[in-house]
Amino acid sequence: QVQLVESGGGLVQPGGSLRLSCAASRSIFNIDAMGWYRQALGKQREWVAIIRSGGATNYADFVKGRFTISRDFAKNTVYLQMNSLKPEDTAVYSCNAQMAGNYWGQGTQVTVSS
Repeated sequence: QVQLVESGGGLVQPGGSLRLSCAASRSIFNIDAMGWYRQALGKQREWVAIIRSGGATNYADFVKGRFTISRDFAKNTVYLQMNSLKPEDTAVYSCNAQMAGNYWGQGTQVTVSS
């Protein structure tokens, strides 16, 4: 099992940046994959980015070139650096861990607005 706690959300202007953090309650070294998802109001949850145990990363087309997923084993934390934010990026962003089971954090709100 693992508990995940996201942080770093907030209000930012279009074109701005935020860095989200997902702190895990245990070592993330052997977790198969960790990812970020988002859910906008009234919409279904959608996948944003993933980092696999070997370090490979993948991104949804709508964030490629703007978002970067990374991890810090010493801090048991996965990050999502979000640049060039757009109003359509507004959503609750949640962290996911794929192990012997699927684990979720509580989410952090990101609002992009002028």
